[in-house]
Amino acid sequence: MSSSALGNEPHHPHSPHSPHHPRMAFAARIALLVLLVAELMDILDQSVVLTALPAIQESTGAGPAAVQWLTTGYSLPVAVGLITGGRLGDLYGRRRILLIGTVVFTSASLLCGLATGPGVLIGARMLQGVGVALMIPQVLATLHVTFEGQNRSKAFGLYGAVLSLANVLGPVMGGLLTEADLFGLSWRPIFLINVPVGLAVLLMGRRFVPESTVQKADRLDLAGMLLSALAVVLILFPLTEGHLHHWPLWCFALLATGLLTLAVFLRHQRCNQANAPLVPLPLFRNRQFSGGTAAQLMHGLLCGLFFMTWTLYLQSGLGMSPFHAAVAFVLLSLGELAGATIAAKSAGRFARRLPQAGALVALAAMAAYGLQAAAGQADLSLPAMTAPVVLIGFGLGMVSGPLADMTLARVPHEDAGAASGLFNTAMHLGIALGTALTALVFFATTDGSPDAALNRDAFIDVLWWVGALLALLWTLMFTLPKRTDTPAAH
Repeated sequence: MSSSALGNEPHHPHSPHSPHHPRMAFAARIALLVLLVAELMDILDQSVVLTALPAIQESTGAGPAAVQWLTTGYSLPVAVGLITGGRLGDLYGRRRILLIGTVVFTSASLLCGLATGPGVLIGARMLQGVGVALMIPQVLATLHVTFEGQNRSKAFGLYGAVLSLANVLGPVMGGLLTEADLFGLSWRPIFLINVPVGLAVLLMGRRFVPESTVQKADRLDLAGMLLSALAVVLILFPLTEGHLHHWPLWCFALLATGLLTLAVFLRHQRCNQANAPLVPLPLFRNRQFSGGTAAQLMHGLLCGLFFMTWTLYLQSGLGMSPFHAAVAFVLLSLGELAGATIAAKSAGRFARRLPQAGALVALAAMAAYGLQAAAGQADLSLPAMTAPVVLIGFGLGMVSGPLADMTLARVPHEDAGAASGLFNTAMHLGIALGTALTALVFFATTDGSPDAALNRDAFIDVLWWVGALLALLWTLMFTLPKRTDTPAAH
């Protein structure tokens, strides 16, 4: 555990505040557990609605547009707010912002569980996203400044395992809880379960997570915050809504305006580097950080595209119940856990070769699954798809932890929150883009129809896109180091 988490001051080895003191070692383990549970809760809610979508549609009367916004409405505020959330942690305390985000997220989860119509539910999902935008950057930033060397690689390995678990556990929980219909609440427990977990994170985080800030806190770059948020909204909104309105002129106008706003934001940041910028642009001069962040964007994009369309394929294309669809996600989850466990145990020894191998395994398994789906059509059963599904999960599980560790390895501690916000923004922006891309490559074929053949054909087309994204992810990881013997910057 690094002293930077406690104000960058050295400690006597027998002091209770020393990283080597037994009491501090125990506190560090509890802090790690709290941070990982917070990450699990945040990412899990990205996908928890997937297997519950048919039940939500039936009980709330949500149409295709509302269904898409149940996921995009969560991802969009996260993508918009992560950079600001990360910088807020740098300036005002990472533990403090983590706890504030936990309060917002837990309250929004309660509101989701009480919602009676699609409008309120989408609004509550967006509020959840605001809470997540405050919480998630603090997790990676605190791990980065708190642990060093092999301990940090192991911590990031566990982070990757939790990320892999959360991506798939969400649909599993969604299916099981919806099928169980606890107390006659149908899909509502998928959100209500966050309330006790959030309260536990709040209480334990206040006690055990160490506070950390930069030594000289500056004011927040409000102009940069507004410009970045506006750029993301102007780009993502037309991508999400374009297909539903048959791509009118205003969609392209918003996209062009979004790109122009992004250029203005970057110019503002370049001119503001000496005065507390929202984004420290020198971070991108580091090939390891910029390449790793681009790879994270591809990772999020393929996850957003694959997981949403897969659950619709399983239920609408193959006629599976929410329970059987959840079992399919369990199979993928087991593979992801196995891959993430191998990554965690290696603790960075194989550098970029490990996540690159994972991308290739996932690509080969995805191709095999596509051929199987095309040949099997309506007769494809759950046992028959077990091998490729497990291997897809295994490959993806080998990517997350090592990618985060190597991307952030040389980030100075004073920019840990901003870098973590950018890295996580890439993931969530990718998920939002992937979800928006479903309008072009999935819903353009099905047009919201429950017809099984249409859903099967659309999903097979999606797999071509996912395969291309995996190949691009593999290529981008050549920017990561061949070895991990270079110390992190302080």
